Amino acid sequence: MMAGIFITFEGPDGAGKSTQIKKFISYLEEKGYSYKLTREPGGTELGDRIRRAVLDPESGKVDERAETLLYLASRAQHVSQLIRPALEDGMIVVCDRFSDSTMAYQGIARGLGVEIISQLNDFATGGLMPDITFLLDADPQKLEERRSRRRFIDRMELEKGNFQERVREGFLLLQEQNKNRIYKLNALDSVGKIRSEIIDIFENFLEKI
Repeated sequence: MMAGIFITFEGPDGAGKSTQIKKFISYLEEKGYSYKLTREPGGTELGDRIRRAVLDPESGKVDERAETLLYLASRAQHVSQLIRPALEDGMIVVCDRFSDSTMAYQGIARGLGVEIISQLNDFATGGLMPDITFLLDADPQKLEERRSRRRFIDRMELEKGNFQERVREGFLLLQEQNKNRIYKLNALDSVGKIRSEIIDIFENFLEKI
């Protein structure tokens, strides 16, 4: 039985996940919690190689099924090698993206279907799900300026048309279906306000376990 806590941060590109993760890690360090910080795709040597391949714009057009299976291969290794062992050691695992991203991006925005993606996610993770997911939400058009300031734009961020809107719709659908796990936060609020809300949610969770 796992004694740790698994926390994930999700949201559209440019929503401020990296900033809030840094703030949350600082909080954990101040409180003296033992934690492991990781990300997807990545987190392991194999996962980082997959990350470079699947997100690099120079990879060109990647088949949607191939894209999905690459993400899931990275996740299977990630869970087996890093996440599950850290949880079994009683650590708090903080992950930048996890299975909800695959549901939103590939299952819904790509149109591959939530049922098949759910089954594949379950296979890749052995049924592991986050205890808490923080979803930073905002209109993708309002996040465009943030994305444009980045030095490196990955292949997913270059998607045209209404892809980012469909991603957002996917995340909101998942949140509606998983309100006890996924907490929606306004990504356009101040950094301090979002940080306070995240800490409040986390501390309330601790009181219940």
